Amino acid sequence: MAVTEPAPAAVSAAHSAAHEGILRRQSARESAARTYARALPIVPVRARGLTIEGADGRRYLDCLSGAGTLALGHNHPVVLEAIRKVLDSGAPLQVLDLATPVKDAFTTELFRTLPRGLADRARIQFCGPAGTDAVEAALKLVRTATGRDGMLAFTGAYHGMTAGALEASGGATDVRVARLPYPQDYRCPFGIGGADGAEVAARWTESLLDDTKSGVLRPAGMILEPVQGEGGVIPAPDDWLRRMRAITAARSIPLIADEVQTGVGRTGAFWAVEHSGVVPDVMVLSKAIGGSLPLAVVVYRDDLDVWPPGAHAGTFRGNQLAMAAGAATLAYVRENGLAERAGVLGARMLTQLRSLAAEHPCIGDVRGRGLMIGVELVNPAGADGPEPGARSTTTGLLSPGRSPRPLPPAPELAAEVQRECLRRGLIVELGGRHSSVVRLLPPLTITDEQAAAILDRLADAISAAARPHHG
Repeated sequence: MAVTEPAPAAVSAAHSAAHEGILRRQSARESAARTYARALPIVPVRARGLTIEGADGRRYLDCLSGAGTLALGHNHPVVLEAIRKVLDSGAPLQVLDLATPVKDAFTTELFRTLPRGLADRARIQFCGPAGTDAVEAALKLVRTATGRDGMLAFTGAYHGMTAGALEASGGATDVRVARLPYPQDYRCPFGIGGADGAEVAARWTESLLDDTKSGVLRPAGMILEPVQGEGGVIPAPDDWLRRMRAITAARSIPLIADEVQTGVGRTGAFWAVEHSGVVPDVMVLSKAIGGSLPLAVVVYRDDLDVWPPGAHAGTFRGNQLAMAAGAATLAYVRENGLAERAGVLGARMLTQLRSLAAEHPCIGDVRGRGLMIGVELVNPAGADGPEPGARSTTTGLLSPGRSPRPLPPAPELAAEVQRECLRRGLIVELGGRHSSVVRLLPPLTITDEQAAAILDRLADAISAAARPHHG
């Protein structure tokens, strides 16, 4: 007897019912703290490269990439092969901090990619599987090595959700953390922007450290992101980052670079600090280094390696599948020049987005580095808008001799753009101080055609979302 295939409409209805049922159960059973699931009500069932297929049968272009975790996109063949090889070998999957061939191969590949000046004298600490645990380890490390307690961190920072990481992040306050201004053009804290704003921020830092009445004692370390991600995709100016390195070195303050999201080619260099030639004392690494699986480490200068055995530990720091997937990812990015490719393609996408900004007054700023891109949405009718003709320096549209006056952020519009993107099969993230920045974090493997499709869908979504807001 022949088997009759269900009609397409019946298949679609069944997919839709399964999709809705899973979402209802998630809403009923999961924590109110869930985040991505609220803004992105999809149920992924299959994925490859840039594309996710949902339980409802729809396909999406994924520009979230696991918050930057998927350097090679979903289920890349080299990652799957590395995982299968470990599974088929009979090797243990979890070994605490014991030495294994898989860990040795991962560490060797990671050290091969580190900035010159650090790799030849580096030590590595395998942490719990999340980047926030590696941040905790880095803070503990420099406090142990220096015998000091305080930390320097920056406004707009995001370093994780555990207690110490939150202290160092822009949304939390703690007496042990001195908050410093992070330079940016569009929303410069000094209303200057550009090189002058970065210079004032650097002088502020020097004054805080050298003024005996500032209330800030010499700290255990300084932690910064070379590009602030959750803070709104704000690249640190190279000259400013070199100043931070000089300031900390002159005062024997260890410099911690949080490369959890910026690392593994994301910004157009293998590590974002390489754009400025800075060699930090400590690097915090996670996300893409695990090749899509949980892995986090701290890499640091050998003279800081003074903590006793067990000073930082964790049960799940020996994930062999993550190390194998991570080694394969690191090697693939390095051997195929994907960092350089991200720089070239990212610059092209930024140029196209800045052209889009010239057509849409609701786009206040376009910025980024490599394939870490942010589009800040604003209210062009805001009372505190720019002088006539003035636009952000980062869009290249600022009138000569004028400082940018940022327009009010538009978080509701940004949320609507995100929804319109999803309707068009494009997944994007929001970030920034006011959740008004649309963030693009595509995999480093995207093609020119896929990049064009991403920008086309985003442009269409912005046009649709802005129409009811601004006529």
